[in-house]
Amino acid sequence: MRISTLAWKNIIKNPLNLVLNVLLFGLGIGLISFLLLFNEQLKDKFEKNLADVDLVAGAKGSPLQLILCGMYHIDNPTGNISIKNATPLLRPLHPLIKLAVPLSLGDNYKSYRIVGTNHDFLGLYEAELKEGNLYKEDFEVIIGAAVADETGLKIGDTFISSHGFGGDDDHTHDDANFKVTGILKGTGSVIDQLILTNTASIWLVHDHGHEHEEEHTEEGHVHEEEVAPNAELINPDTGEKVVKNSNEELLMFPDKEITTVLIQYKNKKNFQSLNFGRNINENTEMQAASPAIEINRLYSMIGVGTDALRALAILIAFVSAISIFISLYKNMRERKYELALMRVMGAGRSKIFNLVLLEGMILALIGFVVGTVLSHAGMELLAVYLKKGYKYTFSGMTFLQVEWILLAVSLVIGVIAALIPAYQAAKTDIHKTLGEK
Repeated sequence: MRISTLAWKNIIKNPLNLVLNVLLFGLGIGLISFLLLFNEQLKDKFEKNLADVDLVAGAKGSPLQLILCGMYHIDNPTGNISIKNATPLLRPLHPLIKLAVPLSLGDNYKSYRIVGTNHDFLGLYEAELKEGNLYKEDFEVIIGAAVADETGLKIGDTFISSHGFGGDDDHTHDDANFKVTGILKGTGSVIDQLILTNTASIWLVHDHGHEHEEEHTEEGHVHEEEVAPNAELINPDTGEKVVKNSNEELLMFPDKEITTVLIQYKNKKNFQSLNFGRNINENTEMQAASPAIEINRLYSMIGVGTDALRALAILIAFVSAISIFISLYKNMRERKYELALMRVMGAGRSKIFNLVLLEGMILALIGFVVGTVLSHAGMELLAVYLKKGYKYTFSGMTFLQVEWILLAVSLVIGVIAALIPAYQAAKTDIHKTLGEK
């Protein structure tokens, strides 16, 4: 009989011990595997969505909330800022700013956020059109790949937005129909889950909503700062036509509001650039936050919990190794006569030693497989919740290179747990054992 077959028969002879050892070992390995999967995918999402943005400016409040809302779109805004206050950031030819992209938030369609911005936003995520055209006029939108897949929207379709970010259809803007003009290719970044339009469309939606709420707007009266749909804008200083969907267009409405401004520096290592955010915080009514700093701070906060879970997983794996050791040692003591007979029939000490070692490795291997299945299944279940709550796509079908290392560690643990029982089995005194029987 082959040694592997004999080892397997010895293992399944005690099914309760087998189940206990495998479950205990699988829980430890599975928890470690789950943490690796979650941390790797979370880190990938955060890094991919940094989009080379150096600074985010918005309303006073929590810097982390400003970053999570303005860049990752998983939190509410800290508030709005006026165009008047943001004008220095939006003006062209700023000595420090290479690119300033304004964002206006406040509405959603089926929980997918509608973002008022300009076409420069696409360049931050290297997004390209899959079909259709970029928005040119008010109430025209382009949608991300995830939005198109989940909502079924196509080129030419129209929809009405809901106020806020929760997809509450009881608070819809029934008088404002958005029209899809383009669909973006998938990028794996946050832009996949956004609906993009121009800033004026966001203003118009809320101006109309405000009028309906107050119900006292006179017929034919237009608010002094209201933007007429698809109007041609003329710069009063130069008399020239203003380019649609540009920062220059926004500057003509100083009393209007936007939510945040995403900023890229011309020179990241410039001394003035390094202090630019602090100057905004100290000398303006706005707040500035560095994405890299805030995300590192978030990592450190998350790290406390993951470190505790990792320590627990290692403890479980250690206890399971002891359990395997006790099980093999107990089995070896019960099988002394059987091992002695194997020696009489020609099996050498090395074969007996290898037999018990193989049993330990098989137990560890089964535990690894069970743990891996549990971790990936758990990640799939969590992915459903994360997609529903945050629109971020995680997957339990992702396999990491580090899991091969985890397999090797599992086998080493199995070998270590079996070393003493294997040594004891190999040193069995044939004459004494047969004599006792």
